[in-house]
Amino acid sequence: MTSRAAAVLRKNDMGGWTRASPTLYPHQWSWDSAFIAIGLAHLDTGRAAAEIRSLLDHQWRNGKIPHIVFNPEAPPESYFPGPEHWASAADSPDAPSGPARTSGLCQPPVHAIAALRILHVAEARGEGVAEAREFLHEVYPKLLAWHRYLATQRDPEGSGLVTIYHPWESGTDNSPRWSAALERVEVGEMPDYERPDLGHVPDPSERPTGYEYDRFIWLVEVIKRTGCDDALLHGTSPFLAKDVLASAILVRANEALLDIAEVAGAPEDDRATIRAWIERGRRGLDERWDPKLGLCLDYDLRASKTLKARTIAGFAPLIAGSEKVDRLETLLRVFDSRVFTGNHDLRWPLPPSTSPDQTGFHLRSYWRGPIWPVMNWLFWWSLEKTGEHQRASQIRNSGLAQLSDRCFGEYYEPFTGEALGSDDQSWTAAVALDWLASEEVSEKP
Repeated sequence: MTSRAAAVLRKNDMGGWTRASPTLYPHQWSWDSAFIAIGLAHLDTGRAAAEIRSLLDHQWRNGKIPHIVFNPEAPPESYFPGPEHWASAADSPDAPSGPARTSGLCQPPVHAIAALRILHVAEARGEGVAEAREFLHEVYPKLLAWHRYLATQRDPEGSGLVTIYHPWESGTDNSPRWSAALERVEVGEMPDYERPDLGHVPDPSERPTGYEYDRFIWLVEVIKRTGCDDALLHGTSPFLAKDVLASAILVRANEALLDIAEVAGAPEDDRATIRAWIERGRRGLDERWDPKLGLCLDYDLRASKTLKARTIAGFAPLIAGSEKVDRLETLLRVFDSRVFTGNHDLRWPLPPSTSPDQTGFHLRSYWRGPIWPVMNWLFWWSLEKTGEHQRASQIRNSGLAQLSDRCFGEYYEPFTGEALGSDDQSWTAAVALDWLASEEVSEKP
């Protein structure tokens, strides 16, 4: 499997950055690249560093890392909404200069986690350590600016929770966690559009519906009309939500940033700021806890309502590393229950993106039920950090069994184990490489 996973990354290598897949996703996606860098670290320290560096080269002046850096060589019809659709975003005073265009959105901040893991993998391999440390020196200021953007412009209330303007910013797109908020979005006039994504999958039910996509594209129009201005969007965006999953990832990313600050010799003021962000993030997640469901829930700022849905985002405190032992016990009990990994119909005991008990669950539709290898990796990594090594090993082993078809699918049907979406998905191959390397280490006497 190692050679096949490495071949997928080589196949999708565009020379300094990696496309998400050879067909459906021809551009560079933000959190994809972070996971991809983790896999590349096992092949070449310098190439792994270049993956993150290439993304940071397109960082906005306000610190935002855009969710897409568009490939200028990709045919215009290959992906929608493409660079032409986002062209007006370049008019923002914060947009990066240069020929490559970006979107005006962002995605969950996995980047500091990935950057630090490059160093840890180099240390474990016994090569590339000096190069990795030099890389962390270089990127520390940019990662700090990225986290500061999320902690300020994406959280003007100081809640500790990240605000998103579009479901795409959550990374979980058409998850039922956003259904109620999307239903409140009234779509205005916009031009007709075609969806290339439907031509890249054999079953259109695997992709978001037209109802959902209309709202996705309308929200893009709203964001563009403000010039991607955060202050304006907080006041006018019809979709405005606190995202617990992105917030949990930010907590862990801030922990990684603290370690990077140590390597970079950052001033104590920086470290104190980062520690404050971590504490504030954990407090914010505590406030979104739902004791009845035993999950953490998103919040619709426009409707002033909790968004109740049983999805993997509900395990946010597990990812963040909650310091409350009773809460972790509750989360693990729900995680192991029939509502998630304990469902006897599952092909492997891995968490469906949406609980089969949740209204809106769909076996084949994107984030509405299928199992995502990158999320399995995030749970495995989080459980390891929490000290739940046996559970972590079970997820890694089941995750590798799921990938034994070597399709490296984008996501998997939870009951049959069928690979869905795009095959040869770069971030799937990347997490497989990291799991395989960790498996080798754990098997050593």
